[in-house]
Amino acid sequence: MDAVNSAVDCVKNLTVAIVESDDNNGHEPQQRRKKQESLKAADAAKPHKSLEAQKPHDKIEITLSNGRLQVGTAWESTPGFVARSISKSLFERAIISVVNEELWDMERPLERSCKLEFLDFEDPKGKQVFWHSSAHILGEAAERRFGCLLCNGPPTDDPPGFYYDMGNMNGIAVQESDWKPLETIANRIIKEKQPFERLIVPKADLLEMFKYNKYKVHFIQEEVPDGTRSTVYRCGPFIDLCHGPHLPNTSRIKAFAITKNSSAYWLGKSENESLQRIAGVSFPEKKKLEEYKQYLEEAAKRNHRKIGQDQSLFFFDEVSPGSCFFLPHGTRIYNAMLKLLKSEYRKRDYDEVITPTIYRADLWKTSGHWDHYEDDMFTFEVEKDKFGLKPMNCPGHCKIFAHRDVSYKNLPMRIADFGAVHRNEFSGALTGLTRVRRFQQDDAHIFCTQEQVGEEIKGIFDFIREVYGLFGFTFKLKLSTRPQKYLGDIQTWNDAESRLATALDSFSAETGSVWEENPRDGAFYGPKIDITMYDALRRDHQCGTIQLDFQLPQRFNLQYVTSQNATGSKNENATVSELPLGYARPVMIHRAIFGSFERMFAILTEHFAGKWPFWLSPRQIMIIPIMSAVNGYVLEVQKAFKENEMYVDVDMSGNTLQKKIRIGQIEQYNFIFVIGAQEQQSRTVNIRNRDDQTTHAKGELIPLQEAIDKLVTLRDQRRLINSI
Repeated sequence: MDAVNSAVDCVKNLTVAIVESDDNNGHEPQQRRKKQESLKAADAAKPHKSLEAQKPHDKIEITLSNGRLQVGTAWESTPGFVARSISKSLFERAIISVVNEELWDMERPLERSCKLEFLDFEDPKGKQVFWHSSAHILGEAAERRFGCLLCNGPPTDDPPGFYYDMGNMNGIAVQESDWKPLETIANRIIKEKQPFERLIVPKADLLEMFKYNKYKVHFIQEEVPDGTRSTVYRCGPFIDLCHGPHLPNTSRIKAFAITKNSSAYWLGKSENESLQRIAGVSFPEKKKLEEYKQYLEEAAKRNHRKIGQDQSLFFFDEVSPGSCFFLPHGTRIYNAMLKLLKSEYRKRDYDEVITPTIYRADLWKTSGHWDHYEDDMFTFEVEKDKFGLKPMNCPGHCKIFAHRDVSYKNLPMRIADFGAVHRNEFSGALTGLTRVRRFQQDDAHIFCTQEQVGEEIKGIFDFIREVYGLFGFTFKLKLSTRPQKYLGDIQTWNDAESRLATALDSFSAETGSVWEENPRDGAFYGPKIDITMYDALRRDHQCGTIQLDFQLPQRFNLQYVTSQNATGSKNENATVSELPLGYARPVMIHRAIFGSFERMFAILTEHFAGKWPFWLSPRQIMIIPIMSAVNGYVLEVQKAFKENEMYVDVDMSGNTLQKKIRIGQIEQYNFIFVIGAQEQQSRTVNIRNRDDQTTHAKGELIPLQEAIDKLVTLRDQRRLINSI
């Protein structure tokens, strides 16, 4: 009996077993119907299997990543067979294969001579496949328990793992009490070593197969063109519309856990029905799950929303969803971040500008954002004109460039803007400070000649290295290339990508770093370099970006006078070919270091776990008098430090000395000054360092002016270590 008939029998047997079990929570009729529908997938795949068997089984050459050649048979040899022939350990480690740069199932036959490599769980793409397969296990478990209709179940990076959305729950809401039963069912599926089988099915058969599930029908109608075929994957009794690829079988998963349940809108739109979402995580080793749970505990302690509340830094209110209220202490941190960038701008010859918040729709139509971005904007009518709150600053900066005649002598022109921008994020996507509707960017645009591009990008790399180094961040660089939907011609895109790659090669040679390509993830107007940084928990965050743009200068008809003698005047309506002799288009570089101030604020909060370095700290010094007789000197000390622009508080409450010190420690003051009669008489201070236990007993007395000088130096040098 061939694989298809075996799978059919497997589905039938499992259907009977499931109906007879108590996993389905009283939903047997729906579950039986689902299993009956799933049988059609195997029948639809039979013609494809027979066609595959008729393919010519020619000899093929398989080139491994180390250059070694192996001989195989087309439509017969699989990556799994190749891996097993090399070593058992390689096969067991391999999550997925890559055939000619395409992810490929381990048991899917090779079709022609190819390059072949194997990815394990440590590879990001390997993780994605591992968690995608785990989502299918979760989907099967959810069907068994709830008799639900599944929507979509992707792998996720943040948080790591996967989820499945489901509808048709008959009013039942998933509870935390469901987690354990779902894990039990999932572990049973894992032990059954259910193979993931890839089947190719015509669209008409897909619609028939999934006609009972309106969610799947929507995906089929939207994503599968008429007259074509798409893939489904079968895993035991579970069949789902899916591009894959997947693990060889369910037994590769050694640790599986449900981590969260919540509600979610269908397609992420608030006007659609509410669904149930179950999220989970899985690993190829049990110890990795235990390590992940420890990581979650530490991450919970560092959660910026918790620290923000504990330290009175910010809050949110439903009167303005997705817009943050920064309290005085939070604003101190915000301003320190702002001051850092402004000081760097002065060093690097950036000019700060202020631009409008509201623009007519005409501006966004000229820039091309209206066609690509209108749904993500806040738009409204004023006196029958359509307006929008700006979601980014680049079109406004193009207007600044075009406002006056520009000579090559004025280039590069570096324009920086801290204006607030607004983006119409779905309410369900709003997450603390990391996903908001109103935020500020450290947004800058550089207008330069093509010959200046390399040097400007080199300067941006230095800028990034300088700023990220202050926080103790490491980072890596990715070149994101032309997406499917883009503006402009391919040759212009190729030129832009080549320039960025050259700049990356130069930076890599200088620093010993390695960059990688991120295909088809560029902005619609140009390729970009994404900067991914790593925090104290080794989590990655994409904040900074460098984007090369040849499109907006053309759309806004930006021109500058070249070093040649201009023979004509500026042509406000010129096309590229019509530019008069002596004029040229500038290249536009979009550049951000923090990206969103709000998101960077959240990252820094969790990176430092609320223990701010002195220069960023909203609570730098707490002064505690031992007795009321020294209160006058305490206030004098406070005034002296305030005059040097430091944040200094005094605790003259009736609490005991130990309680005052404890409060100062809990509130994460960098330094606590304990002052008594001896300090007053000698005009000194006794300093307790938050991060140095040896200073928490009475130590050496430091003259007041010396303490001021040392702390001014600590702040102005923006040192990471809290030490004088």
